[in-house]
Formats: sequence, C-alpha cells, structure tokens
Amino acid sequence: METFDPDGIGIANGNYFGLPVDRQSADTVIVQVPWDATVSYGNGTSEGPEAIMDASLQVDLFDEKIAGVSGMKVWTMPQDGFISGMNREARAKAEKVISALASGAVQDEVAEDTAFVNDASGKLNAYVEKVSAELLSEGKSVVLVGGEHSVPFGLIKALADRNDDFGILHIDAHSDTRKAYEGFEYSHASIMYNVSCRIPQVFRIVQVGIRDFCAAEHELVTSSGKFAVFTDFSIQKDLFSGKTWKEICNGIIAELPEKVYISFDIDGLSPDNCPGTGTPVPGGMSFAQADYLLYLLASSGKRIIGCDLCEVAPGEYGEWDANVGARMLFKLLVYCGFSNGKFPIFVK
Repeated sequence: METFDPDGIGIANGNYFGLPVDRQSADTVIVQVPWDATVSYGNGTSEGPEAIMDASLQVDLFDEKIAGVSGMKVWTMPQDGFISGMNREARAKAEKVISALASGAVQDEVAEDTAFVNDASGKLNAYVEKVSAELLSEGKSVVLVGGEHSVPFGLIKALADRNDDFGILHIDAHSDTRKAYEGFEYSHASIMYNVSCRIPQVFRIVQVGIRDFCAAEHELVTSSGKFAVFTDFSIQKDLFSGKTWKEICNGIIAELPEKVYISFDIDGLSPDNCPGTGTPVPGGMSFAQADYLLYLLASSGKRIIGCDLCEVAPGEYGEWDANVGARMLFKLLVYCGFSNGKFPIFVK
C-alpha cells in the first residue's frame, strides 16, 4: 500500500480495482461465483465477475462523503475452475429442461436433467458456504460477486451460523420467491423463497424495487410477516404524491433490524443501467437513488454484515453493464466498510 497510487492507472493484478492487497492483509474478501445454470431468459451472468473486474480498473478510488476509501483492504479470491466447469455442464442440462417445458413437456419427462441441475446447485451452495465460513473464521468480511442471483445462498447460510438474527435488504426487479421455478430447487427466481424457508436466522426481508412477480409470490410476501415489500409502483406513487426519496428511504431502513445483509440484483436499477442483464424489466431505481439509499443505510448506525452483487451480464452493449456493475460494487464496499468502522470520516 505504501507505493500504491490510487490516482494512477489501474493495474490488472487479479484484484478488483487493482488494489495491492493479499489475503493475509485483507479485512474484506470478494468471492467470485461465475454461475448462471438456472437462468430462464438471457444468459451470460457467469461472465459478470470477470467483466466487472476489467471495468473496475477505470473506477476512481475516491468518495466525496467518506475519507480513506482508497486504502480499503480488499482482496479478490481467484475464480475456481471447478465452479466454471460445473456451471457449463449444468447450464447445458438446464437449457434442455427449459426448452422441453416451453414445448409442453411435463416435469416428469425432464426429471433426470432437472435432478442433475439441482445436484450441481447443491454442490455450488456447499462450496460458497465452505469458502465463506473459512473467510469469516479468519475475521474477514465477505462480498460475493455473481453470477445469477441464486449464488449468495451459501454466504447467507454461513453468516446465519454466526449471527442469531439479521435482515436482508433485497434490491431487485423480481421478488425471487418462486418455489423451485422450472423444477430447479435453487433457481435464480427462488433465492428469497429458499432463504425465508431454510435460514430461520433471517427474520426480515425488505424488498425494494420489485415490479415483476406472479400471484403466488405476491400472496407469499404480503401474507408473511417476514417480508416488507416496497414495490416499484408503491415507490413511484409516493414520489408522484410529493413524498421525497429521503422519506421513502428512511421508511425502508426503518423496516430493517440492526444487522443487515444487502442482496443487490443489478436489475433493481432501471434497464438503461443494465441492458444486458438476464431479465430486464421497465421501471426501477436510478443509480443515484440506489446510491442514496445505501448511503442512508450506512449512516443510520445499522451494521452491514455482508453483501452480494448479482446478475451483471456483459454482452452486445459493450462495457456499459460491467461499468455500472463495477461502480455499484465500489459503493457497496465503501458503505460496508464504513458501517464496520473501517473508514474514519463520514460527511453527512
């Protein structure tokens, strides 16, 4: 760090943002999960971690509100080839299942391929949980970069083993509360269903920006006391009625407990920020609105215990998706670091 120039050219050294940090000296570790086996519309999110890495070298390591962020001690765990290889096999099986179901097949006719994908997803979850648990036991904070939105289950499980209770701030266009969507037990569309049913330490899930869900999902999240839902429509209605974004954000934060995990699907933002994401939906937050929400959460006194950024998919739109993803990742690291006392000054 002594010779590192945060205002200089970003150096590709295997770390996000070119930070000169190794595992031993890091207080935060980014775990890359290049996985998109269960995506149901556009694929490519498995390429997200690498694309964000490349784009991150163009991010200025400065924040006008928080001092010292260029000194963040963040190390990036290299991608595991085992995960990439397993993803390719599982994705091929999943595509067969999805194609057959779309042609009128019943679930029993694709049971073998579905079981293969479910087994692979279970192995992925076990891998992420094991890696996360090892890092947490070393006293590190863990930030996960996907990949599709199914991938943070293992990290949330590892955190649950170390925290009696906490809440999740879930930013997304989708509710992700379908049960085994398309037969895939750990579908990208099922992450919050699985968390709510399988991880009892998560006693509150606050969903923000939701604008695409089925009737069963709506019934679940509106009838369960575990969920608080700020749909895109309800947010826009309040804005159209004269409520300020700050007032809305304060209402969102008030629903969260003292310990908070952030699960950020990039399609929670408006599609102009993520045109290549797997399932884009009109509406959503601007980058500035999301940044301000996270800023208020970090300054609220609540503790951010971990986070993920998922569903960034590079593609025909050039580097824009990765550029936005890298900048949102930087914001998440800054706010997580501040909430855990890693930066000295906060300008309110």
